[in-house]
Amino acid sequence: MANRRMFSLDIVDTDKFLDMPVSAQCLYFHLGMRADDDGFVSSPKQIMRATSCTRGDIKILAENGYIIPFESGIVVIRHWKQNNYIRADRYKETIHTEEKRQIVQNGEIYEWDTAGIPCDNQPVDKRYTQVRIGKDSIVKDSINNTICTEPEEKKPELSGILLLLNDKSFYDVPLDKIAMWQETFPAVDVKFELGKMKAWIVSNPKKRKTRRGITRFINGWLADAQDRGGSRTWKGGDGTGGNNTYDTDAEWQNIERIVAAAGENTE
Repeated sequence: MANRRMFSLDIVDTDKFLDMPVSAQCLYFHLGMRADDDGFVSSPKQIMRATSCTRGDIKILAENGYIIPFESGIVVIRHWKQNNYIRADRYKETIHTEEKRQIVQNGEIYEWDTAGIPCDNQPVDKRYTQVRIGKDSIVKDSINNTICTEPEEKKPELSGILLLLNDKSFYDVPLDKIAMWQETFPAVDVKFELGKMKAWIVSNPKKRKTRRGITRFINGWLADAQDRGGSRTWKGGDGTGGNNTYDTDAEWQNIERIVAAAGENTE
Protein backbone atom coordinates (compact mmCIF):
# COMPACT_ATOMS: atom_id res chain seq x y z
CA MET A 1 0.00 0.00 0.00
CA ALA A 2 1.34 3.43 -0.95
CA ASN A 3 2.27 6.07 1.61
CA ARG A 4 0.66 8.85 -0.40
CA ARG A 5 -2.98 9.28 -1.28
CA MET A 6 -4.86 12.05 -3.08
CA PHE A 7 -8.32 13.58 -2.75
CA SER A 8 -10.14 15.35 -5.56
CA LEU A 9 -11.64 18.76 -4.83
CA ASP A 10 -14.49 17.72 -7.10
CA ILE A 11 -15.46 15.36 -4.26
CA VAL A 12 -14.44 17.05 -1.00
CA ASP A 13 -15.05 20.71 -1.93
CA THR A 14 -18.79 20.35 -2.51
CA ASP A 15 -21.77 21.43 -0.41
CA LYS A 16 -22.83 17.80 -0.11
CA PHE A 17 -19.50 16.80 1.44
CA LEU A 18 -19.12 19.90 3.62
CA ASP A 19 -22.69 19.60 4.91
CA MET A 20 -21.70 16.36 6.65
CA PRO A 21 -20.49 16.55 10.28
CA VAL A 22 -16.79 17.31 10.63
CA SER A 23 -16.29 13.88 12.22
CA ALA A 24 -17.67 12.14 9.11
CA GLN A 25 -15.44 14.26 6.86
CA CYS A 26 -12.44 13.38 9.03
CA LEU A 27 -13.27 9.67 8.85
CA TYR A 28 -13.48 9.85 5.04
CA PHE A 29 -9.94 11.23 4.82
CA HIS A 30 -8.56 8.61 7.22
CA LEU A 31 -10.28 5.79 5.31
CA GLY A 32 -8.81 7.17 2.08
CA MET A 33 -5.31 7.29 3.54
CA ARG A 34 -5.49 3.65 4.64
CA ALA A 35 -7.18 2.15 1.58
CA ASP A 36 -5.36 -0.30 -0.69
CA ASP A 37 -4.64 0.38 -4.37
CA ASP A 38 -8.25 -0.45 -5.33
CA GLY A 39 -9.80 1.71 -2.59
CA PHE A 40 -10.76 -1.10 -0.19
CA VAL A 41 -10.37 -0.60 3.57
CA SER A 42 -10.07 -3.78 5.62
CA SER A 43 -10.43 -2.31 9.12
CA PRO A 44 -12.86 0.65 9.09
CA LYS A 45 -13.99 0.02 12.69
CA GLN A 46 -10.41 0.18 13.95
CA ILE A 47 -9.89 3.45 12.07
CA MET A 48 -13.19 4.75 13.45
CA ARG A 49 -12.06 4.09 17.04
CA ALA A 50 -8.59 5.54 16.45
CA THR A 51 -10.09 8.80 15.18
CA SER A 52 -12.80 9.01 17.89
CA CYS A 53 -15.50 8.76 15.24
CA THR A 54 -18.75 6.81 15.64
CA ARG A 55 -20.85 4.26 13.78
CA GLY A 56 -23.05 7.19 12.86
CA ASP A 57 -20.21 8.66 10.81
CA ILE A 58 -19.81 5.41 8.85
CA LYS A 59 -23.58 5.45 8.26
CA ILE A 60 -23.48 9.06 7.06
CA LEU A 61 -20.70 8.30 4.57
CA ALA A 62 -22.63 5.31 3.21
CA GLU A 63 -25.95 7.17 2.99
CA ASN A 64 -24.31 10.07 1.16
CA GLY A 65 -22.67 7.73 -1.36
CA TYR A 66 -19.02 8.16 -0.36
CA ILE A 67 -18.37 4.53 0.64
CA ILE A 68 -19.89 1.11 -0.04
CA PRO A 69 -20.03 -1.15 3.03
CA PHE A 70 -19.96 -4.94 2.65
CA GLU A 71 -21.38 -7.61 4.96
CA SER A 72 -17.80 -8.68 5.75
CA GLY A 73 -17.17 -5.30 7.43
CA ILE A 74 -14.90 -4.10 4.63
CA VAL A 75 -15.69 -0.81 2.88
CA VAL A 76 -14.61 0.65 -0.45
CA ILE A 77 -14.20 4.32 -1.35
CA ARG A 78 -16.71 4.91 -4.18
CA HIS A 79 -14.78 7.74 -5.86
CA TRP A 80 -11.39 6.09 -5.42
CA LYS A 81 -10.48 6.24 -9.12
CA GLN A 82 -11.48 9.89 -9.22
CA ASN A 83 -9.26 10.64 -6.24
CA ASN A 84 -6.22 8.55 -7.15
CA TYR A 85 -4.19 7.52 -10.18
CA ILE A 86 -1.74 4.67 -9.59
CA ARG A 87 0.85 3.74 -12.17
CA ALA A 88 0.57 0.22 -13.55
CA ASP A 89 4.07 -0.73 -12.43
CA ARG A 90 3.22 0.25 -8.84
CA TYR A 91 -0.33 -1.05 -8.68
CA LYS A 92 -1.05 -3.98 -6.37
CA GLU A 93 -4.49 -5.55 -6.67
CA THR A 94 -6.65 -5.78 -3.58
CA ILE A 95 -6.79 -9.01 -1.61
CA HIS A 96 -10.54 -8.48 -1.15
CA THR A 97 -11.47 -10.19 -4.40
CA GLU A 98 -14.86 -11.44 -3.19
CA GLU A 99 -16.00 -7.91 -2.40
CA LYS A 100 -14.51 -6.61 -5.64
CA ARG A 101 -16.66 -9.05 -7.62
CA GLN A 102 -19.77 -7.47 -6.10
CA ILE A 103 -19.13 -4.03 -7.62
CA VAL A 104 -18.50 -2.55 -11.04
CA GLN A 105 -16.67 0.58 -12.12
CA ASN A 106 -18.98 3.13 -13.74
CA GLY A 107 -16.56 5.67 -15.17
CA GLU A 108 -14.45 6.58 -12.14
CA ILE A 109 -17.08 5.58 -9.56
CA TYR A 110 -17.74 2.20 -7.98
CA GLU A 111 -21.34 0.95 -8.04
CA TRP A 112 -23.07 -2.23 -6.91
CA ASP A 113 -23.12 -4.80 -9.70
CA THR A 114 -26.86 -4.96 -10.41
CA ALA A 115 -26.58 -7.25 -13.44
CA GLY A 116 -28.96 -10.17 -13.20
CA ILE A 117 -31.02 -9.00 -10.24
CA PRO A 118 -34.01 -11.37 -10.13
CA CYS A 119 -37.64 -10.47 -9.52
CA ASP A 120 -39.28 -10.62 -6.11
CA ASN A 121 -40.53 -14.16 -6.67
CA GLN A 122 -37.00 -15.48 -7.37
CA PRO A 123 -34.15 -16.14 -4.92
CA VAL A 124 -32.13 -13.00 -4.30
CA ASP A 125 -28.45 -12.87 -3.50
CA LYS A 126 -28.08 -11.27 -0.07
CA ARG A 127 -25.74 -8.59 -1.34
CA TYR A 128 -28.42 -7.21 -3.63
CA THR A 129 -30.71 -6.32 -0.75
CA GLN A 130 -28.63 -3.17 -0.31
CA VAL A 131 -28.88 -2.02 -3.94
CA ARG A 132 -31.01 1.01 -4.73
CA ILE A 133 -32.56 1.42 -8.16
CA GLY A 134 -34.21 4.59 -9.43
CA LYS A 135 -37.97 4.66 -9.43
CA ASP A 136 -38.04 4.59 -13.24
CA SER A 137 -35.51 1.76 -13.56
CA ILE A 138 -36.56 -1.72 -14.64
CA VAL A 139 -34.83 -5.08 -14.41
CA LYS A 140 -35.72 -7.90 -16.76
CA ASP A 141 -35.52 -11.41 -15.36
CA SER A 142 -33.33 -13.56 -17.58
CA ILE A 143 -35.60 -16.60 -17.17
CA ASN A 144 -39.18 -15.48 -17.66
CA ASN A 145 -38.69 -11.95 -19.06
CA THR A 146 -40.90 -10.53 -16.31
CA ILE A 147 -40.36 -6.82 -15.85
CA CYS A 148 -40.00 -5.73 -12.22
CA THR A 149 -40.28 -2.13 -11.13
CA GLU A 150 -38.88 -0.54 -7.99
CA PRO A 151 -41.53 1.25 -5.91
CA GLU A 152 -41.10 4.96 -5.28
CA GLU A 153 -39.15 5.81 -2.16
CA LYS A 154 -41.29 7.24 0.58
CA LYS A 155 -40.89 10.88 1.44
CA PRO A 156 -39.10 11.40 4.76
CA GLU A 157 -41.31 11.83 7.81
CA LEU A 158 -41.15 15.34 9.20
CA SER A 159 -40.79 16.34 12.83
CA GLY A 160 -42.83 19.54 12.78
CA ILE A 161 -39.81 21.47 14.09
CA LEU A 162 -39.75 24.47 11.75
CA LEU A 163 -36.64 26.59 11.21
CA LEU A 164 -37.26 29.92 9.48
CA LEU A 165 -35.14 30.47 6.35
CA ASN A 166 -33.95 33.68 4.73
CA ASP A 167 -36.68 33.52 2.08
CA LYS A 168 -39.31 33.38 4.88
CA SER A 169 -40.13 29.74 4.12
CA PHE A 170 -39.55 27.00 6.71
CA TYR A 171 -37.28 23.98 6.90
CA ASP A 172 -39.23 21.14 8.54
CA VAL A 173 -36.51 18.98 10.09
CA PRO A 174 -36.89 15.33 8.95
CA LEU A 175 -37.16 12.69 11.69
CA ASP A 176 -34.46 10.55 10.10
CA LYS A 177 -32.07 13.51 10.23
CA ILE A 178 -32.79 13.94 13.93
CA ALA A 179 -32.12 10.23 14.52
CA MET A 180 -28.86 10.43 12.57
CA TRP A 181 -27.70 13.52 14.48
CA GLN A 182 -28.65 11.91 17.80
CA GLU A 183 -26.46 8.92 16.95
CA THR A 184 -23.60 11.12 15.78
CA PHE A 185 -23.75 13.48 18.79
CA PRO A 186 -24.76 11.17 21.67
CA ALA A 187 -24.23 13.74 24.44
CA VAL A 188 -26.59 16.23 22.81
CA ASP A 189 -30.38 16.44 23.11
CA VAL A 190 -30.92 17.19 19.42
CA LYS A 191 -34.56 18.31 19.73
CA PHE A 192 -33.67 20.58 22.64
CA GLU A 193 -30.86 22.16 20.60
CA LEU A 194 -33.15 22.56 17.57
CA GLY A 195 -35.53 24.50 19.80
CA LYS A 196 -32.69 26.85 20.76
CA MET A 197 -31.73 27.24 17.11
CA LYS A 198 -35.33 28.15 16.31
CA ALA A 199 -35.29 30.92 18.93
CA TRP A 200 -31.88 32.16 17.80
CA ILE A 201 -32.96 32.33 14.14
CA VAL A 202 -36.08 34.33 15.03
CA SER A 203 -33.94 36.76 17.03
CA ASN A 204 -31.33 37.18 14.26
CA PRO A 205 -33.25 37.73 10.99
CA LYS A 206 -30.20 38.97 9.10
CA LYS A 207 -28.36 35.68 9.70
CA ARG A 208 -31.04 33.24 8.60
CA LYS A 209 -29.90 30.48 6.29
CA THR A 210 -30.88 29.24 2.85
CA ARG A 211 -32.46 25.82 2.41
CA ARG A 212 -29.12 24.61 1.08
CA GLY A 213 -27.11 26.02 3.99
CA ILE A 214 -29.38 25.15 6.94
CA THR A 215 -28.01 21.62 7.48
CA ARG A 216 -24.44 22.92 7.66
CA PHE A 217 -25.58 25.40 10.29
CA ILE A 218 -27.28 22.63 12.30
CA ASN A 219 -24.21 20.36 12.04
CA GLY A 220 -21.92 23.13 13.31
CA TRP A 221 -24.21 23.94 16.23
CA LEU A 222 -24.57 20.29 17.32
CA ALA A 223 -20.86 19.57 16.94
CA ASP A 224 -20.03 22.51 19.20
CA ALA A 225 -22.63 21.40 21.76
CA GLN A 226 -21.08 17.91 21.76
CA ASP A 227 -17.58 19.35 22.24
CA ARG A 228 -18.78 21.44 25.19
CA GLY A 229 -20.12 18.43 27.07
CA GLY A 230 -23.62 18.05 25.65
CA SER A 231 -27.02 19.51 26.43
CA ARG A 232 -27.91 20.49 29.96
CA THR A 233 -31.15 18.49 30.03
CA TRP A 234 -29.91 15.45 28.11
CA LYS A 235 -29.01 12.08 29.61
CA GLY A 236 -27.07 9.88 27.24
CA GLY A 237 -26.58 6.14 27.20
CA ASP A 238 -24.35 6.32 30.29
CA GLY A 239 -27.05 8.11 32.29
CA THR A 240 -25.04 11.27 32.73
CA GLY A 241 -26.19 14.69 31.66
CA GLY A 242 -24.16 17.27 29.81
CA ASN A 243 -23.29 20.74 31.04
CA ASN A 244 -23.92 22.81 27.93
CA THR A 245 -25.79 26.02 28.78
CA TYR A 246 -26.23 29.32 26.99
CA ASP A 247 -27.03 31.63 29.88
CA THR A 248 -24.12 34.08 29.56
CA ASP A 249 -23.00 36.63 26.99
CA ALA A 250 -19.88 34.55 26.42
CA GLU A 251 -21.94 31.51 25.50
CA TRP A 252 -24.08 33.47 23.06
CA GLN A 253 -20.92 34.91 21.52
CA ASN A 254 -19.82 31.32 21.03
CA ILE A 255 -23.02 30.66 19.08
CA GLU A 256 -22.12 33.62 16.88
CA ARG A 257 -18.81 31.85 16.21
CA ILE A 258 -20.65 28.66 15.23
CA VAL A 259 -22.77 30.58 12.73
CA ALA A 260 -19.68 32.17 11.22
CA ALA A 261 -18.01 28.75 10.95
CA ALA A 262 -21.09 27.40 9.20
CA GLY A 263 -20.33 29.77 6.34
CA GLU A 264 -21.78 33.18 5.73
CA ASN A 265 -22.11 32.34 2.02
CA THR A 266 -24.88 29.86 2.87
CA GLU A 267 -27.18 32.44 4.47
